[in-house]
Amino acid sequence: MKISIVVTQEEHFKFAQEICDTIESSALLRGTGIAKRTPEYIQKKMSNGDAMIALADGKFAGFCYIESWEHGKFVAHSGLIVHPDYRSLGLAKKIKSKVFDYSLQRYPDAKIFGITTGLAVMKINSDLGYKPVPFSELTTDPSFWAGCKTCTNFPILQSKENKMCLCTGMLYDPKEKQKTPPRHPFNETVLSRLKKIKQALFLNKILSFIFLFKI
Repeated sequence: MKISIVVTQEEHFKFAQEICDTIESSALLRGTGIAKRTPEYIQKKMSNGDAMIALADGKFAGFCYIESWEHGKFVAHSGLIVHPDYRSLGLAKKIKSKVFDYSLQRYPDAKIFGITTGLAVMKINSDLGYKPVPFSELTTDPSFWAGCKTCTNFPILQSKENKMCLCTGMLYDPKEKQKTPPRHPFNETVLSRLKKIKQALFLNKILSFIFLFKI
């Protein structure tokens, strides 16, 4: 089976709905929050050349798109997804690596960032040279944070004034030349533990609010 990863064009519009459905179903399966996107939005990214799609014998196998913020000062990769039929092949990492290199060419001066709850994505980002950072180092563009409104965790983000949520912020700064492997290897156990601690802290706050309200 040959899988090709290419920059999207209008001929890929027909996959937009399937991409949206796969992203949503994957998030539901993992029980994670997600900022939903419409097929029209995905098609816009495709037509602008700000997305890459993986095709296996003409069938949709994977996808990821690029968003730019603050006039190209920041770039984010969103909607990274692999169709269930093509998982466990290392395809997510291949797509992410392709989009990463493409972003460096298309937006050479931009800082590349992402927010995610997925340990697999964190590992891929870490291997590419991203580092965990507080949200204060990410874009302040309200349009980016508005994209989180459809996420189930958005009330938490609002309560923290866009400074913290269940997602982990990660950043790659091309000026720091971080493309070489990170000095400290990705420790999935540590990040998993930190993620659970963060979730527990938020849960305690929510329960406290409920208790006070009942009183």
